[in-house]
Amino acid sequence: MTEFELHPLSPERQLSEAEQQLVWKKPISHKESHEERRVSNEIKRNWNRGEMRIANILLEGDAGSGKTQLAKALSANFGLPYTKVTCFADMDKSDIIGAILPVISTERLEKLELADQAALKALYGSDRFQGATEIVRDALGITEEQAALKMKQLLRLASENSDGEAVEYRFYPSEIVRAYQNGYLLEIQEPNVIRDAAVLMALNSALELDGSINLPTEMIRRHPDFIAVITANRSYTGARPLNEALRDRVQHSEKMDLPTKEMMMERAMSKTGFWDESVLSLLADSIIIMDKAARANAIKGVAGMRSLFYWADAVAGGASAKESLYYKVIYKMTTDPEEIIILEEALEKHGLIAALENATSVVKKNEKVTMP
Repeated sequence: MTEFELHPLSPERQLSEAEQQLVWKKPISHKESHEERRVSNEIKRNWNRGEMRIANILLEGDAGSGKTQLAKALSANFGLPYTKVTCFADMDKSDIIGAILPVISTERLEKLELADQAALKALYGSDRFQGATEIVRDALGITEEQAALKMKQLLRLASENSDGEAVEYRFYPSEIVRAYQNGYLLEIQEPNVIRDAAVLMALNSALELDGSINLPTEMIRRHPDFIAVITANRSYTGARPLNEALRDRVQHSEKMDLPTKEMMMERAMSKTGFWDESVLSLLADSIIIMDKAARANAIKGVAGMRSLFYWADAVAGGASAKESLYYKVIYKMTTDPEEIIILEEALEKHGLIAALENATSVVKKNEKVTMP
């Protein structure tokens, strides 16, 4: 399949050096999927058709089905800076919009805990090229959800430590606002876990093709190059049915399942440099069977492409195909004894347990085959 050629949506647009660094570069191991070509062609075909423009895309499927990889590929295909926001249950409007923080004096700042000092100094010293939550996350080495909670603590701390002083306030936009205003490709991960309906309403409003966001400092309009890619897991713990109003604002949707067996093998070869097709065929068959068994028996874990890559790499390095099946695939899916038996029986029914045992000796004879 021919790789999709770079097609800037606004050829006259000049990205800054920092923005160019955000455009995803496809690794050699990247394999173009049917979904990538279809979505890319639809965006390209409709981009200059006014109300028919496709700029909100939904990718819904199981973990490891390639949703984020596809979102990043669109960044590469259209030369757009890629960024993302990972949603969580207790998101509020400030996580969608951003926050206004008072700038407190150095003397008061030094009385705070070291972590709070580090976070505030990172915010004060930033050029606001990053979203506020991302600045705090990077400064403290914490998760996005923890960084959002820390932002709320910092807002309270900064307010409490600025009494009686002439206070300067600064607005720190969210990553969503930054992408929206500057025309980036934004991946919105798991919006179906958000509990507060008001937060979803704010997100829905922003996704209108001619939408706008009211900030505390100004009203901003959607950049003409802004693309939102919503990625949602079907089997994610805590997930709810995706909001109907949000679905209504999507112009193109893809149901993301495991790729075909041939594509799975091709990607594994490119990713790991392991080219034994007979062994990779067994591993891919096993992943497919376990995925089906998990769905049929309501096992929450997922057998997907990530598991295949690491399993193939372990086998290529000399590990037993059957033994590594457990610590690379099954135990990632579940450690419940009854569920493990279900997965084992599914493999045995198709003769794959015995085949995996035999595959080990074949690999040891051939050892690891490197890329030609």
